[in-house]
Amino acid sequence: MNAPTTPAKLTPKDFATDQEVRWCPGCGDYAILKSVQKVLADLKADKDKTVFVSGIGCSSRFPYYMDTYGFHTIHGRAPAVATGVKMANPELDVWIVTGDGDGLSIGGNHLLHIIRRNVDTQILLFNNEIYGLTKGQASPTSAIGTKSSSTPEGSVDAPLDPIKIAMGAGARFVARTADKWIKEMPDVLKAAREHRGCAFVEILQNCIVYNDAVFGGFTGKEAVPGTFIHVEHGKPLLFGGGKNEPPVKGIRVKPGTFKLEVVTLGENGITEADVLVHDKTDAVLAGLLAAMTGPDFPVAFGVLYEDAAPVHDDSITAHKAEARKKTPDVSINALLKRGRTWMVEGPGA
Repeated sequence: MNAPTTPAKLTPKDFATDQEVRWCPGCGDYAILKSVQKVLADLKADKDKTVFVSGIGCSSRFPYYMDTYGFHTIHGRAPAVATGVKMANPELDVWIVTGDGDGLSIGGNHLLHIIRRNVDTQILLFNNEIYGLTKGQASPTSAIGTKSSSTPEGSVDAPLDPIKIAMGAGARFVARTADKWIKEMPDVLKAAREHRGCAFVEILQNCIVYNDAVFGGFTGKEAVPGTFIHVEHGKPLLFGGGKNEPPVKGIRVKPGTFKLEVVTLGENGITEADVLVHDKTDAVLAGLLAAMTGPDFPVAFGVLYEDAAPVHDDSITAHKAEARKKTPDVSINALLKRGRTWMVEGPGA
């Protein structure tokens, strides 16, 4: 197969293939695809060094539509394959595309380990809280009460929170965006791509067929003011207000507790000075922001957490270099003859 070639000046179309994009009309995946292609063009990504790895599911058709290298692997194993790709060639820019079913059910174990190892990859987890490709069964993130083909009377299982899972595994970059936040999504994806280490991005994505408008109240044009907040490092956690109106609410630590609370500016002497300022290096704050849900709190979008830690790729490279100093000959033949070996001799040996 011929390597993709990277022209001097890039546009999103340079990262689009000639394959027919086969998602349902109105699927949120289209917006995500366009955003990723735009980000790679804006960042002047090298197509020869860019790889997309996916598992199984609607989202996992992604590599077919990216004019880069790619692997459409098996259910839940995209992180394992991506780890192998990165270890074989650390210079590659590796993206993992998975879904809430693919990544958090059969692939949950693999997801945990690529995060804890801090392999230098970008993980895009499309979360539509349903199994779309297999015709609408409840997924690991489906809310209690979700009626689906597998839970016709409503799901009774407590859902997993992708952000909490990632942070619990030791993620050093955690962000959330949504398919309908088409202006904000590219900034989140750029931040993930520029992060050294494993970057985990949850993308709330609408399944128009099996779980339509599940996020409608707080994403995109249908979002009700006060139901969402876009966080930025170093800026106060303010939200609310209508179009062309200033934010009217904020988030602070409730006095005497370790809990967050929503306050209204101007009430009871509350001013902007009382509102928390977002610090993306604060893991405790990130966890509290990730846990916010309606109707009492807005849903948080943006880079919730980012910090530095040793990167798996660098550690492996250093480990190999040290091993070569101790054992110059690391050929298979030398390894087989090293250590406790013996010969079996005699008749029939």
